[in-house]
Amino acid sequence: MTMNKICKLFNIEYPLVQAGMVWCSGWKLASAVSNAGGLGLIGAGSMHPETLEEHILKIKAATDKPYGVNVPLMYPEQERIMNIIAKHKVPIVFTSAGSPKKWTGWLKDRGITVAHVVSSSVFAEKSEAAGVDAVVAEGFEAGGHNGREETTTFTLIPSVRKATSLPLLAAGGIASGEVMLAAMVLGADGVQVGSAFVVAEESSAHPAFKQKVVALGEGGTKLALKRLAPVRLVKNQFFEQVDAAENAGKGMEELQELLGRGRAKKGMFEGDLDEGELEIGQVSAQLHEILPASKILEKMISEYQAAKQDLLGERFE
Repeated sequence: MTMNKICKLFNIEYPLVQAGMVWCSGWKLASAVSNAGGLGLIGAGSMHPETLEEHILKIKAATDKPYGVNVPLMYPEQERIMNIIAKHKVPIVFTSAGSPKKWTGWLKDRGITVAHVVSSSVFAEKSEAAGVDAVVAEGFEAGGHNGREETTTFTLIPSVRKATSLPLLAAGGIASGEVMLAAMVLGADGVQVGSAFVVAEESSAHPAFKQKVVALGEGGTKLALKRLAPVRLVKNQFFEQVDAAENAGKGMEELQELLGRGRAKKGMFEGDLDEGELEIGQVSAQLHEILPASKILEKMISEYQAAKQDLLGERFE
């Protein structure tokens, strides 16, 4: 895979990126993925600037491989976060949940490689115009915040591929090598994997949340909060409250009051499985064990290679 566009762009062995997920992807997970040949991302969305700085210092001590930081642009303190990233010469930044225009040029002027997460081919074109180096096309199967279009990954990838010639990562519903191969057949150059790494041993998610994820079956998650910012959640007591409020036609202010502060931290980091906001993708139904991040990556790559061989070999003889 060394000639692969994603491998060349990020200087990694395998075209597989671990998503920067709130409350789950600190320096331990990111360094484990990078050391295994993928690209690990620190998720800055759940970190104060000082916390992010601490994680950057720790990952630099834990790996000599490339790594990156995911910055959701919907969160406050952007300027401080970006200045810390530049100060410590973070090589790669993935931006999401906002316009790439504001920071892409600033980051690239400082020698940083930039990727942006999109949910449509229109946003992919805008990202290319903004000067990003790669795009992540994320379907609405994904956990966490999603695009309003509700376009599935396998519908989105061919559309984005036609819209841009940039290196393209597929995201949403990818937790096996077979699905990775399918995404690449559709035009992706690599994949970004979130949910499968939430349940990695090195993930900072609460053990109770990890156990909840590996116990989920089909239909265990649903897209919620469509009026505010669509987010895929585990169906728990908190989700039922949100769902009931939305079905009753509650306004934005009432929904925001129901959300309160720190719901995601309460659920994913502190392990409150009833009243916490539990973000995970539909592919959680296929996750059944908690493994080291390196094993998750190695398993996906071996499955990818076996599926590719199968596709090229026996099936068409």
